[in-house]
Amino acid sequence: MKNQKLMLASALLCALLTNFAHADDAVAPAAAKPDNELAYNIGVVTDYRYRGISQTNMDPALQGGADYTNNPTGFYAGTWLSTIKWTKDISGTGDVEWDLYAGKRGDIAPDLSYDVGVLSYVYPSNGLAQVMNYVNANTTEVYGQLSYKVVSLKYSQSVTNLFGNPNSKNSGYLDLSSTIDLTEGYSLGLHVGHQSVKNNDAYAYTDWKVGVSKDMFGVNVGLSVVGTNADKMLYVTPDDKFTGKTALLLNVLKTF
Repeated sequence: MKNQKLMLASALLCALLTNFAHADDAVAPAAAKPDNELAYNIGVVTDYRYRGISQTNMDPALQGGADYTNNPTGFYAGTWLSTIKWTKDISGTGDVEWDLYAGKRGDIAPDLSYDVGVLSYVYPSNGLAQVMNYVNANTTEVYGQLSYKVVSLKYSQSVTNLFGNPNSKNSGYLDLSSTIDLTEGYSLGLHVGHQSVKNNDAYAYTDWKVGVSKDMFGVNVGLSVVGTNADKMLYVTPDDKFTGKTALLLNVLKTF
C-alpha cells in the first residue's frame, strides 16, 4: 500500500509539471562543490544566431570562452568570443564578437532562483561609427532572470545604443526559455523572445527556437530549428539574404 501511494504521488507530480519534468529518483547527496570553479568551452556552430538573427551571413562560426564561479556567494564572471561577419558586411572592418560579463545568482526559495548581471558585447575594430545611419556597434546590457523548476524568464535592457542603432539606448529583450530533461540523456530546449528597439519600432521582432541536445563522445551535440518574424527588408545581408529566416542549426560544444 505504501508503494502504491508513492507511485500515485509521483504520477500526480508529473501531471503538475505538464508532463515535461520527471519526479527525481532517490540519489545519494551530491559532493560539495569547490568554493571557486573555472571552466572553459570551445565549439562550432553551422550558423551563429543571436536572438534569431544570423551574425555570420548564414556561415559557420568558431566560438569559445571561460567562466569563473564563486559558489559560496553566487558571484560569476566570464568571457566568450565568436567569429562574426555582420560588422564587416556593413563597415568593411571587424570579424570578432567579444563578450564580457559578470553577475550573481542564487536561490530565493525551493525551485525558485534568480540571476542578475551585466554583459558587454565588444566588436574590436568595428567601423560602424563611420557609416551613415549607424553608431559604434559596442553594446552593454543589464539583465535579470527568474527561474522556476525548468522554466526561466529573463529581461535584458541596453544601457548604451543597441548594436549600432542610433538613439536606441534602453532597448529591451524579453526571453522565455525552458530546458527539459528527456530520456537517454537527451535535453529539449524551448525558447521564445521579443526584441524591442528604442525609437525604431520597425526593427522590433519576435524569435523562437526548438532544439534537442545530448552529451556524446565527450562533447555536447545540439540540433535546433530557429526562426523570427523580423522585417525581411531590414534584416538582410549585402547580397539580400534574410538573416532571420527559419533554419536548421547544428552545434558541437566541448566544456572542460
